[in-house]
Amino acid sequence: MTAPYEQLVHQLRQAFPQPVSDRLHDAYFVFSFMRALDQVDAMKSVSPVLGGPVTLDYEAARQSRMAESPSQLEQVTEELVQHLAGMFIWGHPRAQINVVPCPSIPSVIGGLLPSIYNPNLVSEESSRQIAVAEVETSAMTAALVGYDPELAAGLYTFGGTGTLLYGVKLGLEKACPGYARTGRNEPAYLLCSERSHYACLSVANWLGIGQDNVVQIPCDDDNGMRTCLLESQAREILKKGGRIAAIVATMGTTDHFGLDDLHAIVELRDKLVDEFRLDYRPHVHADAVIGWAWAVFNDYDLAANPLEFRPRTVRALAGARRRIEHLGLSDSLGVDFHKTGFTPYVSTLFLVRDRRDLELISRKPEETPYLFHDGHYHPGRYTLETTRSGAGPMAALANLRLFGKQGLRALLGHLVTMSETLRERLEGCPWATVVNRGNFGPVTLFRVYPDSVDTFTIRQHEEKHAEAREQLRKHNEYNRQVFQLVQQEALQGRGVVISLTDCYRESDYGEPMVALKSYILSPFSEEQYVETVLESLAKAREQLKS
Repeated sequence: MTAPYEQLVHQLRQAFPQPVSDRLHDAYFVFSFMRALDQVDAMKSVSPVLGGPVTLDYEAARQSRMAESPSQLEQVTEELVQHLAGMFIWGHPRAQINVVPCPSIPSVIGGLLPSIYNPNLVSEESSRQIAVAEVETSAMTAALVGYDPELAAGLYTFGGTGTLLYGVKLGLEKACPGYARTGRNEPAYLLCSERSHYACLSVANWLGIGQDNVVQIPCDDDNGMRTCLLESQAREILKKGGRIAAIVATMGTTDHFGLDDLHAIVELRDKLVDEFRLDYRPHVHADAVIGWAWAVFNDYDLAANPLEFRPRTVRALAGARRRIEHLGLSDSLGVDFHKTGFTPYVSTLFLVRDRRDLELISRKPEETPYLFHDGHYHPGRYTLETTRSGAGPMAALANLRLFGKQGLRALLGHLVTMSETLRERLEGCPWATVVNRGNFGPVTLFRVYPDSVDTFTIRQHEEKHAEAREQLRKHNEYNRQVFQLVQQEALQGRGVVISLTDCYRESDYGEPMVALKSYILSPFSEEQYVETVLESLAKAREQLKS
């Protein structure tokens, strides 16, 4: 007689991929995916939202408990699909909310395949050729950004913050040798731009550098770090006997696509090393999680322009390239394929120019007695994570193969073209002003105003003159109200999905300046959807008049 537990195990086996080929069950496995995809497809419409509007009920969610008995696979699948209801469709041309692209089909497959067989990138012992994919994509990306692929090394981590964590950790070990063993016993500093990602603060917190030791350098009007002020701050630290754990160059800020002058930063670092006779070389990390993809234009003939981009697009691409082409000078950098590489979350690559730097954070063999007994590739010796999914490198490999340089150039050029078109249209509106006109990327920051405002002078007036403080606050609130109305319409499946930043910059007298933000990253974007942005804004302004 079969025991009850054996009956349950037999039942549950049907919910797993079979380890030996079984044509009937393999077909059931594929059909289960197809059924789920059909259910998701039924939720699509012309709107940028899956299904209808959804109210998020967290109180009900807190009442959820694990059932006593198993559920049917089909029932579970239906419930999972329903959790996508109300989700924005990032690939929709009316979804312009942030740096979130739609993944390509091959990259989805690249992420799916490892999910079935569960490789762990701690070592080649548990990942086999998925480990080869990590090395392949690291070499391809290293060559793209200007590193020597024979000397560089890469590893996939948990996101852009992870790449910063690795970069600053390497710098901390260079500046304060023995830190990993004995802890920090002298002050160390992290230097970055005031437009850098808040992850710099997070990393300083988690590594014990301390958020108070993050020195944020003011930016110029193009949102790049002022290297003259970087020099004065670095000198002050070194004169006091402080150590510089890392200098972070932001190569594509989230709000502005601002690009720091990496070439000047590295030259300054080298000059200070010689002048102060430092016994270490401060680590320069390029936070290029957004801007890395523009490296495909490093060897593109902008004069001949074989892809026939518009003149304004060519100018933007040239402006980005003058900074991106120096990525190879950094000591390490971060790459988010799930941002400007069109893969699913999470596909983030940390690259180090000289793989020998990784020895600074390597574990001793005796600390991992149950690992690394076979083969040659064991990144778990130096990674923060023991468990690392193979989905990231496989998704990245899919798109690097799918696009090639020309394909990625075409996609990025198209997105910049659509963003330039939006900026042109906004500049032609009497009630709007673009606040990042010199921007080279796919993000547009703008402010809208009531009819009575002179938009030709208002931005400079509010930015420069303290007597405009109350007026600035009033217009900040006006832009928030416009955003809320546009957002409400978007959640109903109409209009366009954009976002808002509470401080795209501070006024000269320290007041935050709010801006609306369009981030065009959909390959399906066309000029007609640019017009939708103007229509949604105009409609919101009319509502505020009543």
